[in-house]
Amino acid sequence: MNDTKEREKMIGKLKIGSELLYLTREEVTNAGLTIGNILDLTKEALIAHGTKNHEMPAKIGVHPFREVFYHAMPAYVPRKNAVGLKWIECYPSNPEKYGLPQTTGLLIMNDVMTGCPVALMDATWITAMRTPAVTALAAGALHPDAASFGMYGCGVQGIEHCRYIVHTLEKLEKIFVYDINPRAVDKLIETVQPQIEAEIIRGENPEAVAKSCEVLCSATVILLEPLAAVKDEWISAGQTILPCDLNTYFDPATLKRADRYFVDSSEEHELFASMGYFPGGLPTISGETGEIIAKTLSGRNNNSELIVCSNIGMAVCDVVVGKEVLMQALDQDLGRKLPL
Repeated sequence: MNDTKEREKMIGKLKIGSELLYLTREEVTNAGLTIGNILDLTKEALIAHGTKNHEMPAKIGVHPFREVFYHAMPAYVPRKNAVGLKWIECYPSNPEKYGLPQTTGLLIMNDVMTGCPVALMDATWITAMRTPAVTALAAGALHPDAASFGMYGCGVQGIEHCRYIVHTLEKLEKIFVYDINPRAVDKLIETVQPQIEAEIIRGENPEAVAKSCEVLCSATVILLEPLAAVKDEWISAGQTILPCDLNTYFDPATLKRADRYFVDSSEEHELFASMGYFPGGLPTISGETGEIIAKTLSGRNNNSELIVCSNIGMAVCDVVVGKEVLMQALDQDLGRKLPL
């Protein structure tokens, strides 16, 4: 659908400037976007970022407690006519202390032509979907022939990563999963195994997973001090490592010695480094994920390269996915209209 038709639909459903559409987490989830949709939308957002066809300042935030951050994430993607802002926080102790998610948030979408807010929606599901989409797309571009994938962290992100990765690693045969909580491993296997053909295998420990897989991913907690749970000596030439938790889970020495260290956003990684999240220093950045997806930068040059690609989340992905959620919600008359 072109921009004119999209806006005509919006005008037909909303009194722009007088009201906005509010969507709950359940309504966002039920808008009907599939894994294929999310992958396509995220790919478009990454290409826009990789070709500099976007506007997205680095995250700004406040920090009430140590290892806690609130981030404001605005973005504009012209080719998708998508503009908005995600307000999100990270409380690593939430699951243990309060039985709440580590991360929650809200997404505001605006009308590009007038600037008026047109939607306010829960951002938890969008974050949970676009994050594994970026990992899967990066894995497909950097290691397309991989037959084995290792997942550290078996919570919501771990589950979704295992669901998404089979869509881009078409030769995948085995997925090794590990979590310090055995019940989380059980839940992941019970949830995902019936949905995919690749065999999901319970990893004995971090070392066993690291030594069994060509591609590795971590989606655990985000901490100032690295856990270094995966030791550098366990990592071999030719592997691809895709952290979603900054400098937390893998040995910083591995990130430093990688032949190529890619990131989704150089500015955002430099910002996190300034906040103390890379106490040993940020590795030298070779390029950005979007540049690889857009094919303006080569990814893997040979089979012996050790590659790390760190993706911590970009607002361009949130607003592109959020725009489609909004349009689908308008089609289905989801949500409730709130006066401005």
